[in-house]
Amino acid sequence: MSNFKNKTALITGGASGIGKIMARLLLERGAKVILWDINPKGIEEVITEFSSKGEISGYTVDISNIEQVKLTAEQVKQEKGVVDILINNAGIIVGKFFHEHTVEEITSTTAINASAPMIITSCFIQDMMNQNSGYVCNIASSGGLISNPKMSVYAASKWSLIGWSDSLRLEMKQLNKDVHFTTIMPYYINTGMFDGVKSKIPILKPEPAALTIINAIEKKKSTVTLPGYIYRITRLGQAIMPINMFDWFAGSVLGIYKTMESFTGRGK
Repeated sequence: MSNFKNKTALITGGASGIGKIMARLLLERGAKVILWDINPKGIEEVITEFSSKGEISGYTVDISNIEQVKLTAEQVKQEKGVVDILINNAGIIVGKFFHEHTVEEITSTTAINASAPMIITSCFIQDMMNQNSGYVCNIASSGGLISNPKMSVYAASKWSLIGWSDSLRLEMKQLNKDVHFTTIMPYYINTGMFDGVKSKIPILKPEPAALTIINAIEKKKSTVTLPGYIYRITRLGQAIMPINMFDWFAGSVLGIYKTMESFTGRGK
């Protein structure tokens, strides 16, 4: 089981939602927390709120900007030292039929959800490998397990994240490195990101979802779905059902294919 005491943890998208909650949970476990977020006011508010709980700092960074990511990562290394725990949490969703997307929406979604975690991890993983200790937790989505209308670009980015994240888990095992990867695949979480979604399957509450993720890191779990049965029922259904039957099961029985019909999201 991992011990967070005096470990340095970096959370992207740490100024709101489950990122903010995970920051608090890590501080309560003795970690030193670094927030990365595009919202400087949000960073400042979280630092003010949690400063009594432990050492917390923040950096304003647009993770879709590769040069900004690289420069900020170097700044973190110089000012804070080695990052022991990296949680790639930041993400965006547009929520439209594919033909309604602009090119900018496609590129920004893939840049933030798929490319950024890889680039950010590349900035810190060598230090983890050198000290033969480290942890990377990637917040993907159950949208990376099952196709869904009005989520095509988001789903594509999360499928990418899942495949990459679990491949690195295997690479670390092959290289005999004590660097662990956990891939988290949550259903909709009630943080504002998915406002308007209507679902037969219960929408997750942020606090228990964040706690489950931190517990997964503590226990060095490789993959976690929230709720746990999502992986089993989707993978089993896809394995044994003809595609038309699975479409009926996912669309009519589980109601997944209609969840995005009333989606509004956080807005601009």
